[in-house]
Amino acid sequence: MNHFIDVILAIPLERMFTYSITKAESEFLQVGMRVSVPFGKTKIQTGLVGAIHTNAPQIYEAKEIHQILDEKSIVTSKQLEFWQWIAKYYMCTVGEVMRAALPNAFILESETLISRNLKKEIKDTDLKDDEYLVFEALHLQSTLKIQEISNILDKKNVLPVIKRLIEKEVILLQEEIYDKYKPKYVRFVKLQVEYTNEVGLHQLLDDLSRAEKQRQVVITLFSISAKTKKPIKVKELVAQSGSSTAIIKALIDKGVLEEYHIQTDRIQYDETDKNEDSKTLNKYQTLALNQIEDSFKTQNVTLLHGITSSGKTEVYVKLIEQVLEKGKQVLYLLPEIALTTQLVTRLQNYFGEQVAVFHSKYSAHERVEVYNHVLGNSAKAKIILGARSSIFLPFRDLGLIIVDEEHEQSFKQFDPAPRYHARDAAVVLAHLHQAKTVLGSATPSLESYNNALEKKYGLVEINRRYNNVQQPEIELVDIADKHKKKRMKGHFSDRMIEEINDALEEGYQVILFQNRRGYSPIVECNTCGHSPQCPNCDVSLTYHQYRKQLRCHYCGHNSAMLQKCMACGTSNLDTKGFGTEQIEAEAKTLFSKANVARMDLDTTRGKYGYEKIITALEQQEIDILVGTQMLTKGLDFRNVKLVGVMNADNLLNFPDFRAHERSFQLMLQVSGRAGRTKKRGKVLIQTYNPYHKILQQVSTNDYLGMFKEQLQERHDFKYPPYFRLIKVILKHRDYNKVETASEWFAKSLRQVFKANVLGPEFPPVSRVRNQYLKHILIKIPQPQSLAKTKEAIMKINSSFEAVGAFKGVRVILNVDNY
Repeated sequence: MNHFIDVILAIPLERMFTYSITKAESEFLQVGMRVSVPFGKTKIQTGLVGAIHTNAPQIYEAKEIHQILDEKSIVTSKQLEFWQWIAKYYMCTVGEVMRAALPNAFILESETLISRNLKKEIKDTDLKDDEYLVFEALHLQSTLKIQEISNILDKKNVLPVIKRLIEKEVILLQEEIYDKYKPKYVRFVKLQVEYTNEVGLHQLLDDLSRAEKQRQVVITLFSISAKTKKPIKVKELVAQSGSSTAIIKALIDKGVLEEYHIQTDRIQYDETDKNEDSKTLNKYQTLALNQIEDSFKTQNVTLLHGITSSGKTEVYVKLIEQVLEKGKQVLYLLPEIALTTQLVTRLQNYFGEQVAVFHSKYSAHERVEVYNHVLGNSAKAKIILGARSSIFLPFRDLGLIIVDEEHEQSFKQFDPAPRYHARDAAVVLAHLHQAKTVLGSATPSLESYNNALEKKYGLVEINRRYNNVQQPEIELVDIADKHKKKRMKGHFSDRMIEEINDALEEGYQVILFQNRRGYSPIVECNTCGHSPQCPNCDVSLTYHQYRKQLRCHYCGHNSAMLQKCMACGTSNLDTKGFGTEQIEAEAKTLFSKANVARMDLDTTRGKYGYEKIITALEQQEIDILVGTQMLTKGLDFRNVKLVGVMNADNLLNFPDFRAHERSFQLMLQVSGRAGRTKKRGKVLIQTYNPYHKILQQVSTNDYLGMFKEQLQERHDFKYPPYFRLIKVILKHRDYNKVETASEWFAKSLRQVFKANVLGPEFPPVSRVRNQYLKHILIKIPQPQSLAKTKEAIMKINSSFEAVGAFKGVRVILNVDNY
């Protein structure tokens, strides 16, 4: 009887591929193990065993697998079930989910190795100069990689040279699979057994009487081991004895010391930090905790609507304690990596080594280690704190998922597929594990609050700040009036300057919010009006003063700042609009004695970028912090008295049906950073339109008023939560091709969905990375079957792909486009 496996490959294929295996392999293999398999003409891919069976494929002959990569499953059955749901719901392939779910180091790739054809006699005269260089190099080295040949020839594209060498039968190609993950081993030393007793040690010290430095190393090693009784690292021994690794190597060579290696985690928890007991809850928090526990008896999901600084985190901590007592795992989801920095310290103080952190700023090796700890249900990973990708970890026994700041759009993945929403996916993941979910926010999304009011979710509210601290006073500053009365200094109104000076004099800190990075979004010629545009995208280049550069925030294209206008040649260039850099520069001029810093994508690129800035603010090394929206989310700064929103209008006037809801959330969240201790905080919002309804609702903290008004608008204009949305995006370099393809697609959709299809339309930025974009929006009313709707869209998509004229046009399907 023949044996076969169905393999999931980390590429966008609709079906699994079948490979043949031996009887012995079928007995050893399990679903969820990795295998390397041949795919295509030469490539070797990493696949994941999806099923083991005895049914041969009908259409093609099954190839044999290359090798088995694991001794046990690295993906659980519940994970595979979750992947299948993600692929089905978000209209992508399981292979794409696998690529997103597994740490990159798990997806091994083959590399082309080039070797000399020893069977063929080659004359030097038959080869061109570049071919000869490769041939000569293969005499010195048995195999070469593509990158090595590129270095030898000093050119990027070496494939034509390789092609010519293959045709002349000079070289042979082979594929070698290589492992990307290497465990970290730390070097330790100990005294050889014969020197561990008193007699042996004295004899050794006498023998080393002339080698003083070596003698000192031995004495230091003996004293450390007497104190700690723990293995001693070479690094530690070098530091404490004041010697060098060369001296330790000499002692190893002499047979005095014995070296050995221990595999360790790359991320170490500092054991010197004492575990604290979690704080005692006040009566409002205790009431909320009891209500959540009651809600969990009937509901699987509960929304915790607690105003900013009401102490939601401490309520979560109590819930985590209850789950850990049952021996289960907890997933704590956050929208921003910046938030994990502050929260990880807090949680580690309570739960010690049980906290593991998982997000994209960690290296591939570090992520593999966290993944393995979760898979093994290790004591080091009982609480996972992470960004949206943490939902893909291999949980064994999940008891609770906390989605903090659940309203944040950062939970939605836009590119590449799967284009999932981590909050919605977390609810499904919890259901698969029969776990509970808490969604927490001071400004819940309309969908979640509506679900709570319709009794789909439980609803718990905290309306008092912790320690009865007052809500900050919010003041709207009319900058149109200030400009008229000449009371503006740059982008700061006299009111803003006055309040900042007062806060600084009293020893408090200030946060200034501007939702645009860079110095200025537009550089314009005052003579002819020309503005430098990105050559790859339909946007103007943003000026970054600190690098004297013009940069595109869509594709990363950059050039030196222009000295003259490219159109008319005059040097009369001016900047329009402002970003965080310009606010930082103006603040440094206006408040010369204050220490001003900036927190945006440009200043937080490094692994510890967030940590450095947040720590500096907490330790009051920074007086004024200027930042983008990464400042607004749940950070707890005790000494911030004033928050300034530099321009509220560019948030409100955004072409999106969620613009008003998002503006309200953003401004209320940023205002929540002010006055978190006894002194009442103040928030100044600069705007050209202080009578705008959203700004009035922000100033009175009227969430319910905003909710009712926005919900009515959504009902009138057929948007979520009353209608679901699927966006179809078409992309191609050729403008005409996108135009005709999108018209065809929209026409086909209208035949099925009638008036519920909007578009095709060009988005506000219609060309990105030299690709033209066209959007089609499908609105799905509540009674309409979502599964059948997706089925119809997939059929139209299949027909579209079969049309030769549209070859090369990429179609992206984005479900729940918000």
